[in-house]
Amino acid sequence: MFSLKGQYIIQLPLDVVRIAIPLLIYFVIMFLVSFFMGRAIGADYSKTATLSFTAASNNFELAIAVAVGVFGINSGRPLQR
Repeated sequence: MFSLKGQYIIQLPLDVVRIAIPLLIYFVIMFLVSFFMGRAIGADYSKTATLSFTAASNNFELAIAVAVGVFGINSGRPLQR
């Protein structure tokens, strides 16, 4: 979808920011919560950091769903071939 609608996404930077802000907040919250939970159970730094990045990066599917929901595969702009 992004390869087909890249130009359309670039033309709407505020929509991209509007989508990115909640995802960034989600990433930071998930990272910090899982990091401090790991430290609370006594895990060392390397395991805690790995756990935190894994927990925080699980929003990739959410990002795709939000992008498709906002821009749509057939978003009114004809496909460029």
